[in-house]
Amino acid sequence: MVKRIISLVLCGLIFARVFLLPIMSEEEKRVYNSKSNSEMKIALTFDDGPHPSQTKRILDVLDKYNVKATFFMVGINVSRYSEAGKEVALRGHEIGNHTYTHPSMGALNECSVENEVKKCEKEIEDILGYKTSLFRPPEGFINSNLLEISIKDNYKIILWTVDTRDWAHASVSSIVKNVMKNTKSGNIILMHDYIDCNSPTPQALDIIIPLLQERGFVFVTVSELLESKTDCP
Repeated sequence: MVKRIISLVLCGLIFARVFLLPIMSEEEKRVYNSKSNSEMKIALTFDDGPHPSQTKRILDVLDKYNVKATFFMVGINVSRYSEAGKEVALRGHEIGNHTYTHPSMGALNECSVENEVKKCEKEIEDILGYKTSLFRPPEGFINSNLLEISIKDNYKIILWTVDTRDWAHASVSSIVKNVMKNTKSGNIILMHDYIDCNSPTPQALDIIIPLLQERGFVFVTVSELLESKTDCP
């Protein structure tokens, strides 16, 4: 009798694992903060730019190590600093949408959210000649309005795994320690190319990239990361 009970319990557990696994909705399939892969691929991302000087310094560091990254641009900054934005595209980096004015998304209704997304999209297309399918919400905020818009406008929503906290003016040493401690294959690293003043990002980046390369990590754009092979067959 005991054996039969154990057998029934085990069968129940197997049924639960095979047939009752959560099914991802169409909205959930569009949200990414990493992509597990077998090739040690990771992605560097930069938010809030372009900036007339900070973006250029970051681009020079990326060129130094032959690394491509993804820049999530704010539409109004694309308009103000178009030459910096064009330089990102010219050097072969990926560009994503980061809204037009970087608002607090939770305070916006659906119409306002879509307006922020579409205005940024238009600036990127008109000024940079670039069509993007990636969107990063300010502060990583996601709600039902944004998910619906991502489906309608065919955007993938990109979050992150490792927050360097460069936006909080963390010291170069703490940024390096944070990244080296927490980065794993498939991770998306959050940095910024528009910080008020005295940005620690270019200097930290110049240390982080070669250290991660020595560990075998391969830098790719977000789209390349999402297309990479997973660990499991």
